[in-house]
Amino acid sequence: MDGHAIEARGLGKSFAVGRREVKAFAGIDLTVGHGEFVSILGASGGGKTTLLRVLARLEEHTEGELVVRPRGAGTGRPLSATVFQEPSAFPWMSVRRNIAYGMWAVGVGRAEQKREVDRLLEMVGLTAFADAYPHELSGGMKQRVAVARALGVGSEILYMDEPFGLLDEQTRLALQQDLTRIWAATGRTIVFVTHSIQEAVLLSDRVLVMSSRPGRIVHARDVSFARPRNAFDLGRDPAFAELQADLHDALVGGKREVAP
Repeated sequence: MDGHAIEARGLGKSFAVGRREVKAFAGIDLTVGHGEFVSILGASGGGKTTLLRVLARLEEHTEGELVVRPRGAGTGRPLSATVFQEPSAFPWMSVRRNIAYGMWAVGVGRAEQKREVDRLLEMVGLTAFADAYPHELSGGMKQRVAVARALGVGSEILYMDEPFGLLDEQTRLALQQDLTRIWAATGRTIVFVTHSIQEAVLLSDRVLVMSSRPGRIVHARDVSFARPRNAFDLGRDPAFAELQADLHDALVGGKREVAP
């Protein structure tokens, strides 16, 4: 399927725990189109983070097939980058150097690094903090650095593992708006893991619901609300409440299995 950035069939991951085999997830069938924003929604411990790590090639699957395709001939840059829940900025580097690190690692020249870092600093609203160090930043600012660094590598696919989960509600809402703006501007493919139904609906083109371990995709819903989306405006829409209720039912086992 040429239109898909990611395609998985029968994907599974098992771990050895002592003499036992523990399945993190099993029987995962999914596709993600180029430029699509897909959220994976599930309760803690259901295997969604492990699935994301397997999709990102940070861990190997033990069952099934996985294909991750570039949009065209490829750019010579890494195909994907990952943003984690915990802030990952290097504490001994300034914001500017943190963002430039990925570009330096793939051999981008200094002049191009500077141009791209300046652009990314403006994009994530950190121009005034370019020379600050991580200990001088708020949690939200540190996550902006992580997003900018991931974008700077030039990867087509961005994997995000509950990147706003540790932030206060106001900062989280602001970064959600920033992320959708950046996604619209860059055309990246994004796979986003969350346990928040509202966040999944606010951000995504499509939401996949995972069951408890061993995680399986038990439900899928397209999100058709017009963009840009505002959490407060959506909260007044009866269709938004209906969709949240449907996803909640799927999370607690109230929905039959639906092919994603």
